Parts: sequence; structure tokens; C-alpha cells
Amino acid sequence: MEQHLLLKPESSLHKTENNHLSKSKANCRSGLAGAVLHIINCWALFGGFLLLSVVAMNVASVVGGVVWKPFPGDFELTQVAVANAAFAFLPYCQINNKNVTADIFTAGASPQTVLFFRLFASLIALLFATLLCWRMYEGMMNQYQYDYTTAIVQFPIWLAFLPVLGSLLLLAIAALISFGDELRAIMKA
Repeated sequence: MEQHLLLKPESSLHKTENNHLSKSKANCRSGLAGAVLHIINCWALFGGFLLLSVVAMNVASVVGGVVWKPFPGDFELTQVAVANAAFAFLPYCQINNKNVTADIFTAGASPQTVLFFRLFASLIALLFATLLCWRMYEGMMNQYQYDYTTAIVQFPIWLAFLPVLGSLLLLAIAALISFGDELRAIMKA
């Protein structure tokens, strides 16, 4: 029985090392791509911090509603923070190749075909990020021009667009980097 328990952690450790090696491919960058990767990782951590802040604010609002009075405008700030957090995770998912995929369609495909689909997906992500960046900028300027604010907190809505634009810019850069990675991989194959 003891030998069985001793062998199990070793085999799981070996699997963990192999998974770590395959996952660290995106993290082994240098130069400008390495700097961009560091910024993207920090930006994703910022998104996580926003979500934790939303949880803390909502807990304070619920407890405050029971004990004293609720946090005013908590739902407005929740909307802004969750939207910004969701966009903050997009560049991280792109650069680490962690976007949602339908592997059932490529399970029997050759590695070359899978690389081609990844290349195509990176191009789509680049176009998507560019289009959204342009439209979000126009939307932000519209919100700024008409001085729209939230109803309770009077938070200027255009300010919520700034981190989203930063996320979309990072997404475009991440898509460009992953497009180059996939193109190099196709050329090698």
C-alpha cells in the first residue's frame, strides 16, 4: 500500500513537468514580445483584481444593507468593473492560445491543418480587435461628447471605455504575435 502511494505522486509529478513544458512555450519570449507578454500578464492580473474588488464591494453592500445601509450604485460599478475585467482577459487568452476551440472538428486533422486553423484564428482575432478598437473609440467619444454618466454614482461612462481600449490594443498586439508564431510554425513544418 505504501509503495502504491509513493509511486502515484512521482507519476503525477512527471505529468505536471510535461504539462509545464508544453504550457511554457508562450512564456519563453524575449525582447519586445517578452515585454508585451509581461504587460499582458499584468493586465490580466488587473482584470482579476477588478473581479475581486467587485466581490468585496457586493459583499460590503449586502452586509451594509443588513446592518446599516447598502453601498450606493454597487450595480453600476459592478457593470463597469466586470466589463473591463472580461476585456482584460482577452489578450492573455490570445497570447497563451487559451481561447475556446472546437477540438472535435480538428481531432483527426493533421498538425499542418491545425496550424493553418490557428493562423486563421489569429488573423480573425487581429481583425476583430482592430474593428472593436475603432468602434469602442467612437463610442467613447460619443459618451464623452454628450457627457453621459451613471444614474446613482454619476460616474462618467466614457472613462469605462479607456481600459477596454487598452485591452483591445493589447489583444491586437497579442494576435499579431500569435499570427507570427503560427506562420513561423507553418514555415518550419
